[in-house]
Amino acid sequence: MNVEKINELKTWMKDHDTDLVYVTNPNTVTYFTGFASDPHERILALFFTVDKDPFLFTPALDAQAAKESSWEYDVVGYQDSQDPWKMIASEIHTRYGNPADITIEKASLSLDHFESFSAHFPNANFSKNLTPVIEQMQVRKTPKEIDTLIKAGDWADVAFDIGFSAIKKGATETEIIAEIEYQLKRKGVAKMSFDTEVLAAAKAANPHGTPGDDPVQENHFVLFDLGVLWQGYCSDATRTVAFKEPTAFQRKIYNIVLEAQLAAQKAVKPGIKASEVDKIAREVIESYGYGEAFNHRLGHGIGTTIHEYPSLVAGNDLVLDEGMCFSIEPGIYLPGEVGVRIEDCVYVTKDGCQPFTHTPKELTIID
Repeated sequence: MNVEKINELKTWMKDHDTDLVYVTNPNTVTYFTGFASDPHERILALFFTVDKDPFLFTPALDAQAAKESSWEYDVVGYQDSQDPWKMIASEIHTRYGNPADITIEKASLSLDHFESFSAHFPNANFSKNLTPVIEQMQVRKTPKEIDTLIKAGDWADVAFDIGFSAIKKGATETEIIAEIEYQLKRKGVAKMSFDTEVLAAAKAANPHGTPGDDPVQENHFVLFDLGVLWQGYCSDATRTVAFKEPTAFQRKIYNIVLEAQLAAQKAVKPGIKASEVDKIAREVIESYGYGEAFNHRLGHGIGTTIHEYPSLVAGNDLVLDEGMCFSIEPGIYLPGEVGVRIEDCVYVTKDGCQPFTHTPKELTIID
């Protein structure tokens, strides 16, 4: 349970005159409670007021696990045969009265669920949005959070080692992925932070390609994009390696991306804007004539989820500060020819930044 962040939320509630906060995003629930669950089509919700104890509402099949987690307050479970919205309304009215101002996570609360919930509070104001509040709470990580992210990054480095060792003639993308995830599970890593990507040859030119039974090809690149979930926090990193000797053109593209990635990472420090870091990497790639082939933002925040606030992108003038964590991942994608992306997630220090992953970024050639 994250007592510090719960108190921070309650301070915000008091300052903004809201009677009730309704948390709906399972990741946000985990952030506050320490209890992780995917409710699927069922209802998982967390409710806060300023001066009374919160409660967690879960499917009955998750209730015992929630009670055994680090969450110290009430857990209310519901059976599939029961009306969850009627139960939630009853709990709120019994515990808190009739709240007039209810703050919701507008980015994650579906219209169907909002209508079902709000029908029980017809006179309440729902204008306040919790989503940007959570973003601001999460944007600067605590030293403890950074330590956990460092460990998640260490496991990503282990995953790269496993994956590189699995490259051989005839090995397919999915076979390499299977080896990575099997070996990690044997070492105690239960879950990846997202679906592992291994993309061979021309498929690496698709920024979000789908691995399949394509074999790695000699004298071509293999792109690895992977991360693990460790104690509730994610890692995310990308390396592009060559199987046998690459062509001169492939080397050229690789070196451009590497130059862009290193320039952007070197520029990160407190006081620089997110948009400026994106611009630094983009200008490197544009100077070689491949600007249009870098077709996504430079980076995204990382923490308990793989994509968090902020985005490192043109137009985002957020000033970076110590404790912020995000990816730096420029790429060049030339369909049918070659694709290269190099990515590290970093945390901002008092005078620069440090990466969570340390697998070498100079071109690795697998023989």
